[in-house]
Amino acid sequence: MHPHEVIPGRYPDKAGKRAFISELFNNGARHYDRIGRIGFFGTGHFHRKRALQMAGLQPGMDSLDVACGTGAVTRAIMEIVGEKGRVCGTDPSEGMITEARKNLSAEFEVGHAEDLPFPKSSFDFLSMGYALRHVEDLDATFLEYRRVLRPGGRLLILEISRPTTALGLIAARLYFRDILPALTWLITRSRDARLMMSYYWETIDACVPPDAILKAISGAGFAEVNRRVELGIFSAYTARCPDDSASVKDKSTTADACN
Repeated sequence: MHPHEVIPGRYPDKAGKRAFISELFNNGARHYDRIGRIGFFGTGHFHRKRALQMAGLQPGMDSLDVACGTGAVTRAIMEIVGEKGRVCGTDPSEGMITEARKNLSAEFEVGHAEDLPFPKSSFDFLSMGYALRHVEDLDATFLEYRRVLRPGGRLLILEISRPTTALGLIAARLYFRDILPALTWLITRSRDARLMMSYYWETIDACVPPDAILKAISGAGFAEVNRRVELGIFSAYTARCPDDSASVKDKSTTADACN
């Protein structure tokens, strides 16, 4: 299942989505942290760290941050797991990975959510922050998440969901579609950064509903699948990997996580 249909004017078909997104985030990577701090009023780190702890992340865990971008969620993970934990980040954008490596000592690799470069049962915890809309296939993504998680491992997906009320939708469109891209242009004077934030809302508006995401997570064999909503727009999807994950096929028996 695709997270959304083709976005008109951005790429010609579903096959062109990966190349478009790669170029989009490579070009806008150096502005991403600055936009995030100003665009979300400096509250992002607190929200991410609290969500991780509520989802079950604990000191000493081995954790993977998928679509880590410049490392906003990765940073919060590192603070929680401490020196005894292991933190890996992966992202399809080399530009984003380059920015993340400048400030964080976690282990980073270029990779896609549907084809993670790690062997089976490598992690206790897997997170994804505000990037589920950019994967190519939800079912393949969640099967891959289950594969790399250890039995009993925890999953957290942070996402912005399209508001269900008329007033909420008006407010979200005003801010994410109109104000945020304009603010991004004023801050960065970068057309690439402005396009990145315009596309941000376009995918939120077009994304499949939360019920479809919950169904896809459950369909991959996860247990305790749940969604918590804040302010009518911020979604935290959580789940637990079954205690018996032997049926999930491994793609490598020799490679170490984060080679």
